[in-house]
Amino acid sequence: MISMNVRFHTLRILLGWLVAASAVSAPASGQVFKLSPEQLKQYTAANPYDRFPDGRPKVPDAILEKVKGLSAEEVFGLEHRGFPNQFENHWQILRPDKKLVGRAVTLQLMPLRPDVADVDGTGLPSSAPRGQHITHQTAINLLGPGDVLVVDAHAIQGGIIGDNLGFYIFKKAAGFVIDGAIRDLDGLKEFGLVGYFREAVPSFLTSCMITGINIPVEIGKATVMPGDVVFGDSEGVYFIPPQLVKEVVERADETHIHDEWTKKKFAEGKYSSTDIYPRPSDPALQKEYQEYLKSHLGQP
Repeated sequence: MISMNVRFHTLRILLGWLVAASAVSAPASGQVFKLSPEQLKQYTAANPYDRFPDGRPKVPDAILEKVKGLSAEEVFGLEHRGFPNQFENHWQILRPDKKLVGRAVTLQLMPLRPDVADVDGTGLPSSAPRGQHITHQTAINLLGPGDVLVVDAHAIQGGIIGDNLGFYIFKKAAGFVIDGAIRDLDGLKEFGLVGYFREAVPSFLTSCMITGINIPVEIGKATVMPGDVVFGDSEGVYFIPPQLVKEVVERADETHIHDEWTKKKFAEGKYSSTDIYPRPSDPALQKEYQEYLKSHLGQP
């Protein structure tokens, strides 16, 4: 588990940003730590796609559809592209039979400290009037089609969502990844919501504060940015930087063809496993595989 010192270091950085911003604009009621559209562009500068108005990278729906056909093994190459900390496992999963694919909307929760939370009305419980209080639902309300709620809540007691908010997420978005607890597990299983979580508890969310919406968050040992492509299957969850998604999909096409050819040759019953896998050693088989690959990739 990553130290809370890292989380509070992030909080100090974000506080610094807000102080700098206050020099040029008056503070609004109900602030919460977040990256501005300009800051999100800075920290996701390699994103090759359009963006949402809040600055989040907007990986196209057509690419997300292709990602749904992948497996964790096909995304595994991120580790060799300079991103070794984008996978997290050891989850409980609502629907292990379904994959989770979408764009991250991030939320960070920390244990309640009233003198911090009361400044902007970000604590639970709160005496602030309704409408002037920022809660985890503030982030949930941002969700749209193809979004995944990604919550850093590993130090928080109580369920982040139950069956009511879960149903809202089901109707609005692709699903959730909560590094923390949920509640109403039986109710959540009644509909097709896809979600990853650490544990289920009967208690509701309390004694916490909202410290960031659409900021970098820690999910286990992974670092997640707003707009990352979330890919979850029965083995765990990857958080794919937008600039790598297209390459991952293209390499997966080649992997699919390789696996298809390999099984086809094994089915012939003429070869040992080492004759074919992981790559054929015989020049004639190498040529056959390359021709098979080119034809199925649509290459001349």
